[in-house]
Amino acid sequence: MIRALATALLLAAAAPALAWSQTGHRVTGEIADTHLGPKARAALKEVLGTEGLAEASTWPDFMRSSPDPFWQKESSPWHYVTIPPGKSYAEVGAPPQGDAITALKRFSAVLKDPKAPREERQKALRFIVHIIGDLSQPLHVGRGGDLADRGGNDIKVTWFGRPTNLHSVWDGELVDNEDLAYTEWTRWLLAAATPQQMRDWSSPDPLQWLDDSSALREKIYPASPDLGYAYVFENRERVRQQLTKGGLRLAAYLNRLFDTP
Repeated sequence: MIRALATALLLAAAAPALAWSQTGHRVTGEIADTHLGPKARAALKEVLGTEGLAEASTWPDFMRSSPDPFWQKESSPWHYVTIPPGKSYAEVGAPPQGDAITALKRFSAVLKDPKAPREERQKALRFIVHIIGDLSQPLHVGRGGDLADRGGNDIKVTWFGRPTNLHSVWDGELVDNEDLAYTEWTRWLLAAATPQQMRDWSSPDPLQWLDDSSALREKIYPASPDLGYAYVFENRERVRQQLTKGGLRLAAYLNRLFDTP
């Protein structure tokens, strides 16, 4: 019993943190929902029924609690990509086990396949929503190579005096620090975005998203491990923009997916 408990604790410590908190993922889903075209909206309703994108967005993280090997091993690499500084995804490509980009392609094909069972299309859509949210969190585009730190999971910091790591700060602390419901976040972010920003941030091209996140990633590593109000002040607008981008990109991707024969 003691050995089993120790093993479980070690695995938990080694596992990478999840992406945006539940609130963050729901924000990207809700923003996307407000920008769907009629074809995409009709197609998604056929697949999900009454389930909206905000609700669908957190499902892949929830399912990581399942003991099934699919969730414990196979699907884990689909939440992130690795791009060393100075490189592009086109140069480094995906590892043998796949990554978020290969999973996005895989699930897009399933979602578009009219012969696929509805249950498989639901899983595919929920993964697409989640993955695109993940890729707007800059530490889900990990450094790799000599600077590999598991997307900031190995960067130990304190958050207002509490020990944690940089990845967790970006996944949840910076979002949850605002103490807003996802509907409040959505309303405020959409009101703040200018028409030009809406256009600039609505690219359906995943490679553009990766370039954007990897460039931002290099700006958010702190000079000091003691994070508090100064780090919140420095990164608040970045978090707001990345959440907005994630939602607009998700809508653009789904609109293109269902507008393409």
